[in-house]
Amino acid sequence: MGTFVVNSLDVRQLAYAYPDGTQALFGVDLSIARGERVALLGPNGAGKTTLVMHLNGILTAGHGSVTVAGTPVRKDTLKEIRQRVGLVFQDPDDQLFMPTVKDDVAFGPANAGVRGEELDRVVKDALERVGMLEAADRPPHHLSFGQRRRVAVATVLAMAPEILVLDEPSSNLDPAARRELAEILRSLDVTVLMVTHDLPYALELCERSLILSGGVIAADGPTRELLSDAELLAEHRLELPYGFAIPAV
Repeated sequence: MGTFVVNSLDVRQLAYAYPDGTQALFGVDLSIARGERVALLGPNGAGKTTLVMHLNGILTAGHGSVTVAGTPVRKDTLKEIRQRVGLVFQDPDDQLFMPTVKDDVAFGPANAGVRGEELDRVVKDALERVGMLEAADRPPHHLSFGQRRRVAVATVLAMAPEILVLDEPSSNLDPAARRELAEILRSLDVTVLMVTHDLPYALELCERSLILSGGVIAADGPTRELLSDAELLAEHRLELPYGFAIPAV
């Protein structure tokens, strides 16, 4: 008998309409294996944010299913799901609200019942993984935007998630901060789904990309192949920066 492999994420026939009747997702199917780093690309209004909000139960599927590491997203599993799906918002200030960096990183694990030396270890480990341990006692608002984004990643890593979901991780970062974040994401031993308009960043970090367009997965394949297809990109209002050439392998 073959070994049964549990994916980090399985989405099956996911459809969703907002209360005003606007249909955002029309039947999304995707699977992400453990340890994969996958980019979710698509034009504005494609349904990317709506899809992400289903992954940890902020929205409930109108039709179809979302399963995280074998656990279906349902009202009775939300506590477990929200520990397994680590959402990093586009604006880190939506995620950081405590007096110090270490308090912010400790907030989630402490709420989950982690205490004492174990909590200290979890916080230290999460901050080390994003290169921000030296800032542990600083107020988050004293940090640069790039540093705050790294702390936001640490707040999620402290929960030991099954999958890290990043919303536009490179937005508003200067080139150095962008590179530092890329190095951190490459070093993490965790499944990553990266929602981004930044096609070069997707190419740099993710071997596989999905294009969500019109509420369905319009393409799924190696990032290099998708970004080399000018017709496909144009069809879904995706553009590489002026003068950007896909580097030779």
